[in-house]
Amino acid sequence: MNTNQLRYFVAVAETRSFSKAANQYYISQTAITQQIQSLELSMNVQLIDRSCRPIQLTPAGNVFLMEARAILERIDTAVGRVQGASAGLVGSLRIGYTKGYERSSLSNQLKEFHLEYPNILITCFRADTDRLASGLLNDDYDIIFTWDSTNLIQEPIVEYRTVERVPLVVALYGSHPLARRPFLRRQELRGESILYMSPSGAVDSFGDNHFMELYNKAGYTPNLLFRSTDSESILMMVAAEEGISILPSYVTSKLTNADNLVFVPLVGAEESEAIVAVWKKVEPGLPLRYFVSKCLDESAG
Repeated sequence: MNTNQLRYFVAVAETRSFSKAANQYYISQTAITQQIQSLELSMNVQLIDRSCRPIQLTPAGNVFLMEARAILERIDTAVGRVQGASAGLVGSLRIGYTKGYERSSLSNQLKEFHLEYPNILITCFRADTDRLASGLLNDDYDIIFTWDSTNLIQEPIVEYRTVERVPLVVALYGSHPLARRPFLRRQELRGESILYMSPSGAVDSFGDNHFMELYNKAGYTPNLLFRSTDSESILMMVAAEEGISILPSYVTSKLTNADNLVFVPLVGAEESEAIVAVWKKVEPGLPLRYFVSKCLDESAG
């Protein structure tokens, strides 16, 4: 028994035809018939009932079809892994991400990349945006996913891709007068006690100035009751009815059965947060190059 015989058998079983299977592999019908006969002789079992038109699998053939497919899939996976290792696709990839982004689609991208390149160890680090920026520049991370509150993308030594533009939502407690609204505008939050989620640990960062400017455009200075980079703490305080907050939707979209929490879309041309993937321009290692190609360039295309 060999892999060619397995592939020929699967082709015959799927097409119900020796001639169609032969055409699929660019060999003669006689050759593929002989290979299937040799396979049957090696196991001393009939796999195909040739008396029917179109041909049919015997009960043993149906069982063997499932096994043959599984064997071929495992062989293809093993070959892919070996080829990846020989091409240098071994090593590690250090990924930093902004707090709260663990609830985004990033985890699905990492899973798909890991399944294709299992010899690459992906390690993940959660931090606020200024820590991510400094960590990337200091080579603590290979790539970061961040809201660019530090204006990092202006650095000449980095490259970046915009991954997504995330809508903002208003987090309210259940009894709040605005909790039943289908959407809200920032102007309507005047006078509210704001639990402010800052993307950066530094006061008056580029990101903070951006959000304060949105309040100014809405016609008021916000009443900031509390400031934190930790969305979990802010949500706990909202649930305790201490105030309300504005958060990117990736923080809230996967929350279910959240006690005393309601999330209302915030509408307006600028009410979104751009998530960028950033890495240094220096010649990247193969793991990073393949990650950028598969998870960023392909998804953008």
